[in-house]
Amino acid sequence: MKSKSLSPETFLASVFGVGFIPYAPGTYGTIVAAAIYLSLPKMLFSGKGWLWFTGFLIILIAIAVWLSSKAEEKLGYDAPQIVIDEVCGFFLSVFLLPKSFLMAVYAFVIFRALDIAKPFPIKASQKIPRGWGIVLDDLIAGIYTNILIHLIKHIAPKFFG
Repeated sequence: MKSKSLSPETFLASVFGVGFIPYAPGTYGTIVAAAIYLSLPKMLFSGKGWLWFTGFLIILIAIAVWLSSKAEEKLGYDAPQIVIDEVCGFFLSVFLLPKSFLMAVYAFVIFRALDIAKPFPIKASQKIPRGWGIVLDDLIAGIYTNILIHLIKHIAPKFFG
């Protein structure tokens, strides 16, 4: 049995220990991501701010893959305590969308529903070894969420206030 100890890698992969909350750690990881999103300056979500946000997201994903691989060695295969992947998925959910509280709520709800339901190819992507398998399923859920929000925004713009 793997150790559930908190090494620096597991601490960061669990988003500062949030992943160790016993019930629904992925939901709590996504709540942290939404809180971070809401605390970021609005300028990151418009104009040239998107370049900074894109760079941030690429770096975050690379770090998440590495940390998830390291944490998996200690916690076991795709351990629920690893929630940095939810942070990456949530940030992909809001990519190229205007920042607002409502956007955070919609992204949170849709992302969590897709992450839990795991429609194709989300579930299949988890079979990819190491950190890529851990992170990729949430990235796909984030892409699906983003596409759905863009569609809703196009079809029913009043839905967003």
